[in-house]
Amino acid sequence: MSDKHTFSIHKLFKAFKASLSSKEQDFTTGSIRKAVFMLSVPMILEMLMESIFALVDIIYVSQVSVNAVATIGLTESVITLVYAIAIGLSMAATAIVARRVGEKDIVGANQAAVQVIILGIAVSLIVSMIGILYPKEILGLMGAAPDLISEGYGYTQILLGGNMTIMLLFLINAIFRGAGNASIAMWTLVLSNGLNIILDPMFIFGFGPIPAYGVEGAAIATTIGRGTAVIFQLMILFYGWGKIKIAVKDMVIRTSVMFNLIKVSLGGIGQFLIGTSSWVFLMRIMSEFGSEVLAGYTIAIRVMMFTFMPSWGMSNAAATLVGQNLGAGKPERAEKSVWITGKYNAIFMVIVSLVYLVFAQEILSWFSPETKVVEYGALCLQVIAAGYVFYAYGMVVIQSFNGAGDTKTPTYINFVCFWLFQLPFAYILAITFEIGPLGVFLAIVLAEALIAIIGIILFRKGNWKKVKV
Repeated sequence: MSDKHTFSIHKLFKAFKASLSSKEQDFTTGSIRKAVFMLSVPMILEMLMESIFALVDIIYVSQVSVNAVATIGLTESVITLVYAIAIGLSMAATAIVARRVGEKDIVGANQAAVQVIILGIAVSLIVSMIGILYPKEILGLMGAAPDLISEGYGYTQILLGGNMTIMLLFLINAIFRGAGNASIAMWTLVLSNGLNIILDPMFIFGFGPIPAYGVEGAAIATTIGRGTAVIFQLMILFYGWGKIKIAVKDMVIRTSVMFNLIKVSLGGIGQFLIGTSSWVFLMRIMSEFGSEVLAGYTIAIRVMMFTFMPSWGMSNAAATLVGQNLGAGKPERAEKSVWITGKYNAIFMVIVSLVYLVFAQEILSWFSPETKVVEYGALCLQVIAAGYVFYAYGMVVIQSFNGAGDTKTPTYINFVCFWLFQLPFAYILAITFEIGPLGVFLAIVLAEALIAIIGIILFRKGNWKKVKV
């Protein structure tokens, strides 16, 4: 091996090690490729940790019953509405914190962080009350059979009741990412995942004095894991180990900062409410084909999330780079960062799609012995994986709009592609033309391709460079 090659590997390892450290970085100068790498590595690992939550739950819960797996699918499709609000607020938090950090206004970044936490707590309390009081009704609205409701409503009740852990985990990690410290966000997910992996079998199957809670135990373990990570995040914020430092005296409502945050987040919340509510309706269509098909679809989506999350991590890197570079008055550098990130994301997603196309049946069989579950889950995996290259560029471009504070453009794109195209098309193919689940899968792929095409066209126009936050 040549000295030059050895030196390159050493430099790569050094950059990898630096990306996992808790040091915040200034990404407004220097190599863009290095900036993409330094941000993407911890963000990819963070998102992988988030997707492991889903996979671990499915692996254990699939040993309980088909109804238990279907319960997770139905509950997750509802709780994605919570994710919509959390992600919408987190996009605003990342955009504003990154912009203030780029402007060297750390006081402004601190104030934005406080307001987003206050907003997150307020929203999650409302969702908790609904989830605790009406879990059976929520599952009933989703088309669940009576036996599924009686077996699984405890899971729904606990997960929605403890949604504050989901909300704050998203929001505080968004603050860290905006400040350029993606590694702290990653380590909080490592902590919560580690606990979830240990606690899941203990609460699902029982351990010593802990009774076997079944599917309900998965919700208990997940909530404890995420809650512990939130405590860790708050300690970092209050003890001031990074740029963003919060004291108890700072926990007051600042109307001007909060209204600015709400204004930016409304587009983000709207865009994800559109996306996730369409997901709820797709799940409702899938429930027409029975618990086994629903379980196969749920497992396939969880498996795909394992690769969507790293792709989402690279997209988040693009958002931070756009925000910080616009704050520093460097829009051309911001745009170049997006195309470089998009290329890397596309390469990753094409490789993954080939794996899914070839090994879909084998992958699904790891999670369920049921023939019909594996059959429809594998079909879902193969059809949707065929459009992964569109997901790659679509995710990066959409997140780049959000990183610039232009959350309205992705909202319009989502409205057209999800509500005006995906839902009617899925219903017509699956129900009217009686194609069944395949109709839903095709609608998902075509909608994501449309998002990528429209997003790239609008991004090239460059109006996002003029947005003020």
